[in-house]
Amino acid sequence: MRKFLLTLLTVLPLAAFAAVPKTVTLDVQNMTCELCPVTIKKSLQKVSGVSTVAIDYEKKTAVVTFDPDKATTDALTQATTNAGFPSTLHP
Repeated sequence: MRKFLLTLLTVLPLAAFAAVPKTVTLDVQNMTCELCPVTIKKSLQKVSGVSTVAIDYEKKTAVVTFDPDKATTDALTQATTNAGFPSTLHP
């Protein structure tokens, strides 16, 4: 029990410094069929720090929530581009 409390006291301060998740919307090009969102979602989920991805085929967008300490918007756009779907940050 004592070991558990020591571990807990060590870890809790680190949790206080964890970055607040960030959510961005990407405009995604080349989405031409209903299977494209599956490829885009998988490519974004492979980026370290990404927690959720929602693709809107009709609007041609991807809403991505990620840990800004682990991922960047550049990494997200690069992931979709590498999958064949160039994207840009939605204004």
